Formats: sequence, C-alpha cells, structure tokens
Amino acid sequence: MFDPYLEPLLTVREPRLSSYTARLREFRDWVLTDVDAQANYTDRYAPPALRAYDRDGELINRIVANPQYDAQHQECYRRGIIGLPYKESAPHLLSFTMGYLLSQADISLHCPVTLTGAVAYVLGYHACEKLRGEFLHDLVRMDGCTKTGGTWATEKHGGSDVGATTTRAVSNGDTFALHGLKWFTSNANSGLAVATARPEGAPAGSAGLGLYLVPSHLKDGKTNRYLIRRLKDKLGTKGLPTGEIELLGTEAVEIAPPPEGFKTMMAALEYSRVHNAVGSVGVQRRALREAVAWAKSRDAFGNKLIRYPMVQDELLRMRVRFEAGALLAFEAALSFDAALVDPKRGTWLRLVTALAKYLTAEDAIHSARSALELIGGNAYTSDYPIARIQRDAQVLTVWEGPANIQALELLRLLSPKYRGAELYERRMHGIANALPSSMSQLQRSLKKRISDDHEAIAVVTADQANARRYARRLLHRLSQSLGFALMCERAVEGERLALTAIRYHEEIEPPAIGGEDPKVHHEALELIDDEAVSESQQSAAVTKD
Repeated sequence: MFDPYLEPLLTVREPRLSSYTARLREFRDWVLTDVDAQANYTDRYAPPALRAYDRDGELINRIVANPQYDAQHQECYRRGIIGLPYKESAPHLLSFTMGYLLSQADISLHCPVTLTGAVAYVLGYHACEKLRGEFLHDLVRMDGCTKTGGTWATEKHGGSDVGATTTRAVSNGDTFALHGLKWFTSNANSGLAVATARPEGAPAGSAGLGLYLVPSHLKDGKTNRYLIRRLKDKLGTKGLPTGEIELLGTEAVEIAPPPEGFKTMMAALEYSRVHNAVGSVGVQRRALREAVAWAKSRDAFGNKLIRYPMVQDELLRMRVRFEAGALLAFEAALSFDAALVDPKRGTWLRLVTALAKYLTAEDAIHSARSALELIGGNAYTSDYPIARIQRDAQVLTVWEGPANIQALELLRLLSPKYRGAELYERRMHGIANALPSSMSQLQRSLKKRISDDHEAIAVVTADQANARRYARRLLHRLSQSLGFALMCERAVEGERLALTAIRYHEEIEPPAIGGEDPKVHHEALELIDDEAVSESQQSAAVTKD
C-alpha cells in the first residue's frame, strides 16, 4: 500500500484512484529514498543562489540550484503529479495524494509543485480558451520539460491584505505592462506565474484587481522585464528559491479583469490550501514514523523507550492527531473534485479547507516538535532529518494565509449569505445519526460536541465584537470537532478505528487525570506496533528494490 491508513479510505471514496495505486506506491518509494537524500543534502550544503546578471551585465534572473533538486522537481511532473488530471482525467485527488507523499520528505519540492498546479488550475478552469490553448500544455506536460508556476500576490506593505495591492497594470494593446514589487515569491524562477495588479482607473480594494499571466521569457527568447532583487534567507524550506521580484514594465497577459481578478486568485489559493493541508498531514506522518522507529529501537534505563507510559501517551497523541488531520485534509481534497462537478458544493469546500488548513498545520508543528523531543539531542542536529522537518513545517502555518485569515474565512462562510453553519451541522448530524447502536459511546460524545458547537457558533456570530475576539477559537474548536466526526464516520470499519476515535475525543475533551479508557490505551498501542511493523516491511522492500 502507498499508505496503510489512507489507501483503503480513498479508493472507496474515489474508485478512480484504484487505477493509480501502483503508481502511488512507486512514487512513495522514490520519495522516501532519493528525494529524502536530496532534501537533506540541499538543506545542508546546496541552497539556491541568485545570479541576476550575466558577465555582460544583461539581466538573466538565473537561479543556480542543486542539480539533483532541479532534476527531481522535473521528475515530479514526469511522474504526473500535475499532468495526470489533465492528460488522463484522473481526479485531482491523485495530485493531492502525491503531494501528501512528497511532503514526507521535502516541502521544498512540494511547494513549487503546488504553485505549478495552482497556475494550471487557473488556466484549465478559469481562463479563456485562447490562453488555455496557448499556455496550459507547458504546465501539465510529462516529458521532463514542464514549465513551473508561481503565484505573485504578497506585497511588502500588505501581506495577507491582497486588496491593498499597489502593483499597476498598464494596457499595451493585447498585453499589459506590470509595475510594482512582489515581496514574497516562492519558486522565484518559475516559467509562468499569475500576479495580481490594479489596472489604470480601477477602484481601490480587491474589487479593483485584475489577474495576469507572467511568462519568465518573451516570445523572442529574451528575459521578461523584471528583476529578482534577492533570495530570502528563510527559517526553513532552504531548497526552495523565494525572492523579491521588482516588476519593471513586465509583459503580462490578462486572465481576469476586475472584479474577477481577485476571485480568480482566491481560487488558485484555495487549491494551494488543500495542498497545504495534505502536506501538513505528510509531515505528521513522517514525524510519527521517526518517533515510533526511535522509540522501538532506543534503550534507556533498561527498557526500550516505547515501554514507558509517558512515551506511549505521546505516540498515541501523535497518532490520533494524524488520523484526525488526515481525514480532515482529504475531506477537503475530495470536496475539491466534487465542487468541480457541482459548483454548489463550493461553500463546503471553502469551509472544510479553512478548517483543515488551520488544524493540520498546527498539528504538523506539534508532531515534528514531539518527535524531536522524543529523539532528543540527536534530532536537534542536521545528522538526523527531524531538525529540517521541524524548520520546514513552520511554513505551513503561514503559507496561503495564517490562522487569523482562516478564521476570517470561517466567519464569512458562517454568515447567512453562505449558510455554512447549516452545512456544517447537517454534515455532523448525518455522521452522528448514522452510527450504529454498538457505538453509543461515540454517538453520545459526538452529539454533545455538536450541541456545544452550535452554542459556540451562536456566541461568536452574535455581534462584531464577539466575532473579532473569538473567531480563531471557534476555528480551533470546529476543526477538531469535524476531525473527530470524520473519525467516528470511519469507526464503523473496525474496533481499532473506533478506539482511536475515542482516544482523540479524550484529546480534545480531556478527562480528569486517571479517567482515560484503559482499553483504548492498550488497543491503540497495538496499532502503533502494527504501524511500525508495516513501515519496517515497506522500508525493507524499498531497500531491496
């Protein structure tokens, strides 16, 4: 299996994925061997460097990267991580699943792959036929010559306030000339980027923004008129070139004029947020794998670490948070495909994506830190992967909108205009009412959680003062509630899944000290043991191959 927890679920929810399980297993094996080795090397010894001009003083905007990084970046596309939904009508779930696997080794590769997918999504589903025909092929080709993508929205003064964009778009016949500074552009050497800008005469705010496609090179082969001023020296994702780009009359073509430009960019960011969520879960999976492997092999004070109750509790905490996060993230991924078929499902997609993006990012950092703490001083060094995983994970909380931005999105969706509260409660009640009588404990716990959620929503949405103060707390609560509900929904598949759902409920509604269910503790620990055996067998198979 490409993943013992997720494969049984995803192939049932989306039968088309069954045709790609062998490809996913091969991709996983490649990621956990070649990609992981490259990621460790690039992080320590070969970060990208900028060469803005050639020896004759001509602008070239060249970024020199580890050749292995560049080769693996192209290999991701050759293996179909972006192209298969366009070439074979595979579900986008396949791309998200491959992103989940890729992030277990290298977020510095998963990020530009995501951006390429976002630009392809804009061209494939939101651009006119002329632009789609001219540019989409270069982003979805699978021959090793893929043009990669970028999304240029953030400006120095605005951050997440995209509506404050000051970049100008000056009409020049069939094209536009962009003037401004984009402050945080990941995958700065992309071949095709989408950028927000304000045309002459357009109003202030997000309603005045257009969206433009920016090629790195013009039709005559010359470098487009922009300057990569410098590359950022970042906390993590060291392999990924992130720059400041000064637009100097940059040639661009219009994808969407105001007021549709901002909405179209938000559609691209929605795609990226789903990738952010599955990537965060990938980090949780990797951290759990490292922690379990260490705990089962490390001797301390006469026993293996995994035999100590406090270590067991932490591993269980990491495991059930992973399960809740995985179900939440892939609920968003499945909803993405569903919304393409039925746009009426768009509100649910936005709602579950906001919840998933928030909670999985928070838990990714927690899991990486827990693994580092359990392994100890070794994990704090670059000789072990967890130090890099911990640093890289931090980007997941800020990429495509931090927690406060997701909380504001939640507030919008809970308003009467979108009827998000009704959708949320309908989904939650549907799960609770479908639980069999043999799961009465879970059903009671879930119904109580739903009732308390209803009261929390009422308090937060009662007035603006409450909304501003409590939105983030509501985001936290509802994300955990939905994660728990999805675990309950899956619990009908077997007793152990029911027990981990109970254990997660103890995580989000802590009982008094000593009040935990001992059966849950014992059976869930066996799940950790089985997981370690499964991972060991798969790792041995990879090594043998």
